[in-house]
Amino acid sequence: MSAGLVTGAALLGALAGRAAVPLAGVFTDSPPPAVRVPRPVVPSSDHDLAGAAFGSGRPTDGLRTGRGVAAAVLAGTLVFGGLAAARGGDPALPAFLAVAAVGLALALADLACLRLPDPLVVAAAGAAALGLVPVALAGGTPERLLTALAGAAVSFAGYVLLALLPGARLGFGDVKLAAALGLPLGWLGWPTLGLGLLLPHLLNGVVVLALLVAGRVRRDTPLPFGPAILAGAWLAVLLA
Repeated sequence: MSAGLVTGAALLGALAGRAAVPLAGVFTDSPPPAVRVPRPVVPSSDHDLAGAAFGSGRPTDGLRTGRGVAAAVLAGTLVFGGLAAARGGDPALPAFLAVAAVGLALALADLACLRLPDPLVVAAAGAAALGLVPVALAGGTPERLLTALAGAAVSFAGYVLLALLPGARLGFGDVKLAAALGLPLGWLGWPTLGLGLLLPHLLNGVVVLALLVAGRVRRDTPLPFGPAILAGAWLAVLLA
């Protein structure tokens, strides 16, 4: 790891965070009519977790404010810089950065209107596959691709079971995102995959509890889970 690499990645992450705002808007500004049904949210500011701007104007209007863009830029800087610091000598770093770039747009879309657009989920999975295949072939470790595919399958199966539990609030967008992230997590091994599956639930529990205590949400307030899935995967990669 070098300071130059981390700095360069952080700057690239800032650009990716800035670009993620309009990219998320492409897939969420004109949702199908069924998605336009008002949902119970507790508005607080022009940039809250549940997207209080939903129902007036475009779903991502709240994220396009100065604060929203600044938050996206900061998130991109931290995500990319952290990956470079943790995986600086890994030939697969470009693949992780590509997935992270798409992940930023996915997180913003889910925060804005509780949607994880399929094209972005497919793009995340494609970025992982296209980035990892040449690394495996060049390094003479094609078996790691099988582990990556197994990670995606395990993630998919686990989240399907969770989504089918009575009272579960997981959507199948969450299931598909978990499967896509299972590729890079599986590539790093079973311990990393297990951590990547566990951390989202711990992170989400802490966030929900804090919001309940602060009176920002109610027990029946719909909240996005995609950002927790993405954050959990990112932390698991850092700790791998």
